Amino acid sequence: MQSLWMLFASLMFSIMGVCVKLAAEHYSISEILLSRGLIGMLFIVALIVLKGGTLKTPLPRQHMWRGVIGVISLGMWFYSFSLLPVATATTLNYTSSIWLAAILLGTAWWRSKARFEWGMAATILLSFIGVMLLLRPSFAPEQTVAALVALGSGLVSAIAYLQVRQLGQLGEPEYRVVFYFSTVSALAGLAGCLGLPGGGIPFWHPHNLEGLSLLIALSVSATVGQIAMTRAYRLGNPLLTANLQYTGIVFSSILGIVIWQDRLGWRGWLGTIVILIGGLLATFYNQRKARAPIPLHTEKPLAEETA
Repeated sequence: MQSLWMLFASLMFSIMGVCVKLAAEHYSISEILLSRGLIGMLFIVALIVLKGGTLKTPLPRQHMWRGVIGVISLGMWFYSFSLLPVATATTLNYTSSIWLAAILLGTAWWRSKARFEWGMAATILLSFIGVMLLLRPSFAPEQTVAALVALGSGLVSAIAYLQVRQLGQLGEPEYRVVFYFSTVSALAGLAGCLGLPGGGIPFWHPHNLEGLSLLIALSVSATVGQIAMTRAYRLGNPLLTANLQYTGIVFSSILGIVIWQDRLGWRGWLGTIVILIGGLLATFYNQRKARAPIPLHTEKPLAEETA
């Protein structure tokens, strides 16, 4: 189920990305962030009314930091998109899985309590190679700062994913995690609308049906994707979840072919195949580990223990 939740989340985020690209012709990035947060909050409130639950949490500080880190990552990613080719910005942001593996490796080594899963880490690296083949990133020397910002967004995203997993392990339901993240996103979007140069009262301009539809679609898909991703990180191996996140590139490429008639070329199709192989290997590795028999520990006789 963990794999299915992450695959579904990747599909939702791909749809969100398409809607963001189209909605950017009608709204500013701050307005998109504000809409994503507000509609996400309303979606969760409606879910609570229909199915029950509460927004009261014993972990307000953890939610605040998860929201702040997540919004910083989004802001860095949007900034890099404005200055870099889309392929380069996307590839550098997807280094979050590599950063996640590095953080877990460092933690395991420091604590010396857990064996690091080198096989799973190798599948992440394989999938990232597929991403580079598919997107073929490049940037000019004057874009170095923007490239570093995009790379940093991947690092910050990895930290945000670990925060999501920690909140899940502490017993926070997915809807509550997503609600407070949406709240911080809405506040950040509002601050951007009012405080940035050229900003003003959000949405105080002419609208049309296409723009409003895109705004609603991206906000709902982002919220549903956040819920699915949060559940995926809570349920199982974070390295498997991070690897399956690369399938979002495949979904985005397919949507690009359908909507904008993009052409992948042989490198693009090779990269897609490598990403899929990496995801399959990660799932196989995780299933084999889950089915491995647990060694039985026999107790020593009392006479031997007291000898």
